Amino acid sequence: MRLILIRHGDPDYEHDSLTEKGKREALLLARRTAKWKVDDVYVSPLGRARETAQPSLEAWGKEAEVLGWAQEFFYPVSDGKGGKRIPWDFFPAEWTNVDENFCENDWVNVPLMQPVREHYRAVCRELDGLLARYGYEREGRMYRVREHSQKTAVIFCHFGVSMIMLSRLLNLPAQALLHGVFLAPTSVTVLSAEERRGNEAYFRAERIGDCAHLLAGGEPVSASGYFSDIFQEV
Repeated sequence: MRLILIRHGDPDYEHDSLTEKGKREALLLARRTAKWKVDDVYVSPLGRARETAQPSLEAWGKEAEVLGWAQEFFYPVSDGKGGKRIPWDFFPAEWTNVDENFCENDWVNVPLMQPVREHYRAVCRELDGLLARYGYEREGRMYRVREHSQKTAVIFCHFGVSMIMLSRLLNLPAQALLHGVFLAPTSVTVLSAEERRGNEAYFRAERIGDCAHLLAGGEPVSASGYFSDIFQEV
């Protein structure tokens, strides 16, 4: 089985839609993906993800199933100073000195992160439920293959929830991923289930944050959500 995560295009967060740049990005994405063999398409209920998906859906001649749990992982937590911030908006010194943030399951037990614990677990349960539809049932830190699948499923969603899904699939601490990995708008992340022995499967990322369609189309990669200069080269 192959699972492809696509972040929405350059966002207009105020109106939950795409900017004009984001619309160009979505068209370039659709041009790139038009010949992909896609079996099932899923989409976040938020407008910016659905608007990003539409050109690709038209190219594939498909409709998308809306996944409520694939909306952005936007659950603010205390910043320790009387305010609120999203989990990936802390500065390095505020989270790197907490050992639990580098442990697969312990990061949600850090006092500041406890408000997101049940939301995190819910996304993990829902993702596992989706994979079970294809015959892959969670067992410990891997998946038991009840029925082998050659299908490709695409989820149009968001940065934060993509990191939560990667955390589950790769058994890595989400807090470290949220701060250590960037997915640009309309970037493509591809994971496949490696089945090397019997009915055991483990998902492995072969591409993370691929923006080849933007660079090939002469559209700069958006830095939305990033705090450094984007490498704008093929």
